Amino acid sequence: MRTLLDSLYRLSGALAAVGMVATLLMVSAGIVSRPLGIYLSGTDDYAGYCMAACGFLALAYTFKHGEHIRVSLLIERVGPRLRRAMEWFSLAAASAIAIMLAWYAVRLVWQSHEFEDISQGIDATPLWIPQLSMAIGSVVLVIALLDDLIVTTLGHEPRRLAGAGGEAVRME
Repeated sequence: MRTLLDSLYRLSGALAAVGMVATLLMVSAGIVSRPLGIYLSGTDDYAGYCMAACGFLALAYTFKHGEHIRVSLLIERVGPRLRRAMEWFSLAAASAIAIMLAWYAVRLVWQSHEFEDISQGIDATPLWIPQLSMAIGSVVLVIALLDDLIVTTLGHEPRRLAGAGGEAVRME
């Protein structure tokens, strides 16, 4: 199960990287084509969609690498028992918030599909397509948070994805 979850987090990170490259290509195509008098319709919109995909698809990957901003000033100054309780509460609260985000993101995709909502740009893209990355990224973040919450509840230290040397690192 651990291998499957870690693969899911890595896949989400890889898709975020693809979105970043796609953003670069869209912006570059727009920059290069304009001085030539060529207008590539939709490049600005698609760059925005790709940028949003980067942000949401990278959430779980960066969380499992321990790269999200953590305010640990208070947690570092308490004893291990209170620290574990505070960590558990933080994971539970974050999970609840992420579940709400994922619920509304999936609902937004469904409603956009049902109402056949399209973008206001020239390309008239069905909005459920770019919104799908937001929903998928949010759901994968929920899985990552619940993963750590369950591991913490069982009394273990959550593990992070393998670092550059291949070894999994412990949460600090």
